[in-house]
Amino acid sequence: MAVKAKYQSVLDLGEKLNIQNGDVWEENGILKVKGTAATQYEKNLIWDEIKAVAGTESPEDIKANITVADESIYAKHTVKSGDTLGKIAKHYYGNAGKYTAIFEANKDILNNPDVIHPDQELKIPNL
Repeated sequence: MAVKAKYQSVLDLGEKLNIQNGDVWEENGILKVKGTAATQYEKNLIWDEIKAVAGTESPEDIKANITVADESIYAKHTVKSGDTLGKIAKHYYGNAGKYTAIFEANKDILNNPDVIHPDQELKIPNL
């Protein structure tokens, strides 16, 4: 199972992300992977790792069918000490100015975009 060893980092990431209903098998030299990611962000992380290992946009030795459990949001983020909405927006969107979208999506738990607390779980909306 050389192809499985090649993609071990993908399988490890899937385990770390707690991909649900996962299955991995090799068929005719092609590694087949399926499962359900919690969010689109986690699905993207899996695909980014596949591309990093394969070195191409369309690898021939792996086929992955990753679905998303919650398509209503892009990601979930647990606030850590030192986080700001701008820093969180930069992480997920590459643009700190998108912090307002995160604030708007979390008005049920946030009153002020400048006040967030560790351990709050924020919804990161699809843009």
